[in-house]
Amino acid sequence: MDLQQMDEFAKSIIFEAGRRIRKAFSYNLVIETKSGANDLVTNIDRETELFFIDQIKAYNPAHKILGEEGMGEKVESLDGVVWIIDPIDGTMNFVKQHRHFMISIGIFINGVGKLGYIFDVMREDLFYAIEGQGAWYNDSPLRKLQSVTMEESVIGINAHWVAPNRHIHHEKVIEMVRKVRGTRSYGSACMEIAFVVSGKLDAYVSMRLSPWDIAGGTIIAQEVGAIATNLHGEGFDFIHQDTFIIANPSIHKELLEKYIVPYE
Repeated sequence: MDLQQMDEFAKSIIFEAGRRIRKAFSYNLVIETKSGANDLVTNIDRETELFFIDQIKAYNPAHKILGEEGMGEKVESLDGVVWIIDPIDGTMNFVKQHRHFMISIGIFINGVGKLGYIFDVMREDLFYAIEGQGAWYNDSPLRKLQSVTMEESVIGINAHWVAPNRHIHHEKVIEMVRKVRGTRSYGSACMEIAFVVSGKLDAYVSMRLSPWDIAGGTIIAQEVGAIATNLHGEGFDFIHQDTFIIANPSIHKELLEKYIVPYE
């Protein structure tokens, strides 16, 4: 499998998809809800996923595609070559702000993440990695993450988890908020993951993410030394939803043991 060739192809369709999305703002969006009022999907989400499917199948019809909008085939294993795609991560931002949304792609070969991409559509910024060859922000190599303390850290977490909830002990989250340098919430899991792998955030936490939210980012994480697990410290299977944390290795264990503690 020629990873360099596949990397060039993946970048070409990501850039073209971004161009199509930016152009889409010139005509009306069709907005629908999925699981609830805050879970949005647009005609552009679906059109973008179909664009990726058409391009990938033309490139190699044997490649499988797992996409957020379910336009591809049903994928039950990571055998062979599997593209895991989020055509627009941060749809609420896309609809409301016309910025702060990302395209995410992770390419797995027999269960191993080989190529990862997160593309900021409006800024035209690309974070990407090739397994074992490093990670880049546009044309600049991303460095290995430098050690930080909790007191120096900026954490990506939704403010909802500071209030009483059924997922994690909110009192411990309050302790974390008081200890760290700051918290942020950007409304796009892929954007927050991109910020962790580039050192703009030191960790990002979510109670429920799907494979397409994290597939590209976790491949980049491996190349810069970030640790990505669920909230029990276990690996993600990339087929099902799970809790998620990605963090600088110097604070990952402390976050899980002291501050982001799920109810049993």
